[in-house]
Amino acid sequence: MTISSTSTNLLPRPHDHAAIASLAYTSDESDGFSRRRRGKGFQYRDAAGDSITDPGTVERIQALGIPPAWTNVWICPEPSGHLQATGYDARGRKQYRYHPRWTEVRDEAKFAGLAEFARALPDLRARVETDLRRRNLSQERVVASVVWLLDHTMIRIGNAAYSRDNKSFGLTTLRDRHVNIEGDKLRFVFRGKAGKSWNIDLIDRRMARLVRRTQDLPGQNLFQYLDPDGDRHTVQSQDVNAYIREVIGGDFTAKYFRTWGGTTRALSLFGKAPLPQTKREQTITANALIDQVANHLGNTRTICRKCYIHPQIPTSWSADTLRRELGNRRIKQPPTGLDEEETLTMHWLKRQASG
Repeated sequence: MTISSTSTNLLPRPHDHAAIASLAYTSDESDGFSRRRRGKGFQYRDAAGDSITDPGTVERIQALGIPPAWTNVWICPEPSGHLQATGYDARGRKQYRYHPRWTEVRDEAKFAGLAEFARALPDLRARVETDLRRRNLSQERVVASVVWLLDHTMIRIGNAAYSRDNKSFGLTTLRDRHVNIEGDKLRFVFRGKAGKSWNIDLIDRRMARLVRRTQDLPGQNLFQYLDPDGDRHTVQSQDVNAYIREVIGGDFTAKYFRTWGGTTRALSLFGKAPLPQTKREQTITANALIDQVANHLGNTRTICRKCYIHPQIPTSWSADTLRRELGNRRIKQPPTGLDEEETLTMHWLKRQASG
């Protein structure tokens, strides 16, 4: 099952992911199964409220591994549904269980789109530079500053619900207290997703001046802009994604920066690492390299490898073919808007997409 991308307008959408995986696109707004506590386990009921007794159906539901603490659980009645279950955890956050094939296709689509993201990245960076030169605190300028920070720090975009429920923060949900500015130096200190502590020092005169201005606005939210009437608005993740799509097109979002950053760094690290002779040494080395990328992104090793590193990188390295795939040449004059490592990554991704 291979997904290729030749245009930013052709990136598969969720409905397409389901079709590619030969699954039905489903929703928890439709009728489904439910569960009720019974002794130490659960009893499952269909949409009519009748008990489900078919052994195969019960086995499928149990195999989903729905945590006992989940409440208001919805279970897809179809084994081929892309969304298999939803529910709410102990903190009231909505959680999901997807069909494994849909997850596989979705991840393939994300990595297939990286070459197109790289191709369009110089245009996005140029637009950011243009908007950062504006003199006011317009939406364009402040959103551009968030995109610039996404690109340079790999901090997550942020989610209002996570900020409210978990007291964890990303760029669009940072508070004034989360950044300290001294001269040209910015220090970001905050609690991110999964309790990860972020402590980032950044030296950039222009960004320090701009963030100091947003910090001086009334209110606690760090990134706010002023509309033409002078009213304040907090930058939302939707604003950032709309900005990115306006320039790049397609379905790219802020999350691509972390996937791009993780894949670029991983390709550089693995590409320079000799392959040890024994499997044990290979595993130790691969884990150490992935840990470096994970530390850069603020993730665990498992999440980093699964979500942010192109899966072919460790595979090719283990097969001792990665250096040949990269070639011995270095890029003497990278295209404007990409550095040498990024250019090598873009070329490697294009070769992967072309087979």
